Amino acid sequence: MTDLSISPEDITSALRARLGDYAYQPQREQVGRVIESGDGIARVSGLPEVMANELLDFGVGHDGRRLFGLALNLDERSIGAVLLGEASGVEEGDEVKPTGEVLSVPVGDAYLGRVVDPLGRPLDGKGPLAEDRLDGRRGLEVQAPGVVDRQPVKEPLQTGIKAIDAMTPIGRGQRELIIGDRQTGKTAVAIDTIINQREDWATGDPKQQVKCIYVAIGQKGSTVAEIVNRLDEAGALEFTTVVSAPASSPAPFQYIAPYAGAAIGGYWMYKGEHALIVYDDLSKQADAYRQLSLLLRRPPGREAYPGDVFYLHSRLLERAAKLSDELGGGSLTALPIIETKGGDVSAFIPTNVISITDGQIYLETDLFFQGVRPAINVGISVSRVGGNAQIKAMKSVSGTMRLDLAQYRELEAFAQFGSELDRASQAQLDRGVRVVEILKQPQFQPVSVEDQVVTIWAVSNGKLDDVPVADIRRFETELREHLHSRSGDLLDSIRSKGTLDDDARDQLDKVTDDFRSSFETSQPSEDREPGHTEDLATLDPDGTDREGGPRDDDQGDDDQGDSGGDDAGRNDAGNQAGPIADTDAQPTP
Repeated sequence: MTDLSISPEDITSALRARLGDYAYQPQREQVGRVIESGDGIARVSGLPEVMANELLDFGVGHDGRRLFGLALNLDERSIGAVLLGEASGVEEGDEVKPTGEVLSVPVGDAYLGRVVDPLGRPLDGKGPLAEDRLDGRRGLEVQAPGVVDRQPVKEPLQTGIKAIDAMTPIGRGQRELIIGDRQTGKTAVAIDTIINQREDWATGDPKQQVKCIYVAIGQKGSTVAEIVNRLDEAGALEFTTVVSAPASSPAPFQYIAPYAGAAIGGYWMYKGEHALIVYDDLSKQADAYRQLSLLLRRPPGREAYPGDVFYLHSRLLERAAKLSDELGGGSLTALPIIETKGGDVSAFIPTNVISITDGQIYLETDLFFQGVRPAINVGISVSRVGGNAQIKAMKSVSGTMRLDLAQYRELEAFAQFGSELDRASQAQLDRGVRVVEILKQPQFQPVSVEDQVVTIWAVSNGKLDDVPVADIRRFETELREHLHSRSGDLLDSIRSKGTLDDDARDQLDKVTDDFRSSFETSQPSEDREPGHTEDLATLDPDGTDREGGPRDDDQGDDDQGDSGGDDAGRNDAGNQAGPIADTDAQPTP
């Protein structure tokens, strides 16, 4: 039998060799302790090297998920952190570890068609995000593009809403505020804008496609679900990401949700693609930030908001830009929504956001209940980009529309006193009624830019002056159908070239006149008031008929157009605001 004994010398030499290779490597780990916890806030001691906005690891929470906190206050002896999740399990004395990372979310095309929370975790029950379509992570707090990294906004972003595309146009890379009281249709405008991007998405051209992000802040969960269903039914969910921080979520989620959406959209912008982001709404984000700041014992300012609430929104909205060609020429367009109280646009948060953005679309309660929907007040609404964000055809046909509407509003107020109007004023009043009526449109039915051009051209050139107000909407619909069947090449030319030359105008004039001759009105022409048949082109400024006819001085105030416009808005079931007139109240009956 073989002797397997080992001599003591062999053992000693083996141990010496092993010990000689050993190098002492001390392990250093920072561990803090919770000294106070409550209301979603934790105060932590013992972590002197933590960065601002660094993630802190609080271990596994009661829901089985790892619980993280966000370091917001860096005091001399403690850290004030907000808890990103269920905070009931955090107790005094619990261990807290720094992660060395700032808050970030995964980015990539895997988000398209998905509903996620502000940390990028899916909420729609469709499983995890596709790993092969993710492209790393992006910090929630990043520096906005500098001046030299940008270029002027000059490429239109079509909303499909006639009143916006004609008078307050939006360009790719712009920041346009949607502001108004509750229940005025702010969310409806934003959702229609998202739905209208499906035409560009269908082209398959990444330089034309617009990927959309809808950030729901403090909304009811049922409302968010309804919006997702509407987008899905309209075929817009496939290019849309919904970031949801509902009212039931902790205040920190409502605070970081807009930054998560901006991080997702910024990834596409720096890839040279185009993105649109809707913040619905930033008033609730400001309220959540106020709550966190007061719990962190920061000194309150005006309306109890902290002193840096302006910076809260400015650093967010400045991330929307049109990048220079050297950086790929991508864009991120922002549509922030702000809710006012009693129409007061001079409150703290509304004035802050108005000063940051490139214009505002103001929705008015009175117009909404008069049946003018979308209830956009074109006198207060403005786009600081202006005609640069319009195609040439739209710019040429809508140039005087804002002035015409302003003059109509003045005449309308004057006519309410029962004063007699000359024929020119009466004709202008009747034209204004038809312009207001033509700008109405149902929810979830955006209009293509070429259809908008021909509609606005028709009303601006008096083609609708002899059409009863009650028939305006039907006339518009049937005219568009007639043009698509008889002059599809004309509409294609307007869309592809973006211009409306003299030959196109002549062709449009001929086709429109042919359609007018065959259009059957619901009101016989002999029963209409004289003002409804008056053409502005046949009147001199003093109201006399250019053909030599005397002016009808006995004609009184014709209020048929005004009441007809309102009644048409109230009675048109398709023009009601629908279930998403606004997201924080039940629809108006």
